[in-house]
Amino acid sequence: MKFFAINGSPRKVFNTAQLLDKSLEGIKSVLPEAEVERIDLYDIPFNGCKSCFACKKVNGRHYGRCVYNDDFKPILNKITQSDGLILGSPVYFGDLTGNMRCFLERFMFPFLAYSTTETVDHKRMPLAFIYTMNVSDEASFDLGYHDLFDKYESVLERLFTKPEHLYVHETYQFSDYDRYVSDIFDEKERRIIHETRFPIDLESAFKIGQNIAKRAKKD
Repeated sequence: MKFFAINGSPRKVFNTAQLLDKSLEGIKSVLPEAEVERIDLYDIPFNGCKSCFACKKVNGRHYGRCVYNDDFKPILNKITQSDGLILGSPVYFGDLTGNMRCFLERFMFPFLAYSTTETVDHKRMPLAFIYTMNVSDEASFDLGYHDLFDKYESVLERLFTKPEHLYVHETYQFSDYDRYVSDIFDEKERRIIHETRFPIDLESAFKIGQNIAKRAKKD
């Protein structure tokens, strides 16, 4: 069995990446024989959907598949055949990162049939989404983050399965706050949150991985 974690952050060792790695550890704890791999989207030169509609052409040989031939295509082909998928993105300007949005376009659009009768035959693997953000839990509701991310998840549920999710708040953003203009944050408070709450978030990510593995095993 093969599982992927998709890192929508440009950073490879900070919050989102650590949570995704922990989720993969959770998968391995249930399925030791499984293959797991983290894909860092910012390492891959790719774009979002080109709106060529080859994936929707009547009797087309690429119906239901992304035809665009770039460095991402073989990776996308592997992901769509995986046994489980965990997505992770920090929140930039109140939304997912640009690269994660590009990924979702390429990942979801070919499977979205413009029809009330036609469907696209594809693998419906279990999914999870991990979101990391600077704001508090309360502020994330006030800013509409949950409503927005519910929309992404509703499309994923329609095409695949209902995703689990994890919201990680008030993240520790820098290794040294003194190097950056960031006086709107209380560095001491953020460090305490990171030392006390982030380990709990990591454990939650581990459990998400376990759940994904159990769902895949059951299927």
